[in-house]
Amino acid sequence: MREKRTVIPMLMLALLALLLLPSAAFGWHDRTHVAIAWAAGFDRWYSAAAPDVAKLKYPCGAYEGKNHYSHNTAGEPVRPELVRSQVKLYDRADDSEGHLYGAIIASLAGYRKLEAAGKFADYHLVYCSHYIGDLSMPLHNVPYDAFNKAYHHVNDGIIESTVFRDAAEIRSRCYSIEIKNEDDLAREIARIAEISRQLALKMKREERSMSREEALTQVVHSASLLRAVLLYAGRPLMEVDGLLRGAEKSER
Repeated sequence: MREKRTVIPMLMLALLALLLLPSAAFGWHDRTHVAIAWAAGFDRWYSAAAPDVAKLKYPCGAYEGKNHYSHNTAGEPVRPELVRSQVKLYDRADDSEGHLYGAIIASLAGYRKLEAAGKFADYHLVYCSHYIGDLSMPLHNVPYDAFNKAYHHVNDGIIESTVFRDAAEIRSRCYSIEIKNEDDLAREIARIAEISRQLALKMKREERSMSREEALTQVVHSASLLRAVLLYAGRPLMEVDGLLRGAEKSER
């Protein structure tokens, strides 16, 4: 308990510093990741953007970055078999496609292993929460082509300015997902990945960005899956009352 009390103030300071940095094309921007984790009931919601910070330092960025996307250059529908095949690629830099789907399973496994050994395991779950957030960002599920490069940054921030205010709505729209084993998890990852991929393909056909409602619907998928993962991992959901801190300062 003492270790957890010690790191929380440091993490809060790190998050505040992070939110002051200029946004970069890292997937959903910082506040959006934080809001997803808060809406899911993750008690370390304030750390959810930290994995993007880790990518800034070499050599960490060389292997961490590949955990945040799956380019799927073959253009195949995402199936559980693809998800499971990526687990062994976690934290590897020699994978040109990226392995976001496997990173979710591998980071959760890391958490469960340390937790079972009675060790401090929370940071593995922080990474997992971030990867689950990236899962619903459509452009993280398709090739990084000219369209992706041109539209990526703006779509990362579609709801960034209002998402703290939107977090309560995201939480209220979360739906039930039951995960009993890794096969269930792989199936749900594949389902959301394919939803995200199809939206990305539609955006490309129509040469447009997401609408605000499309972005909110996407992050609801991530928050719902993260909530299910927390329950599967035996992590009590955080009780919340009211709005996410900072919501009153969000744009309207």
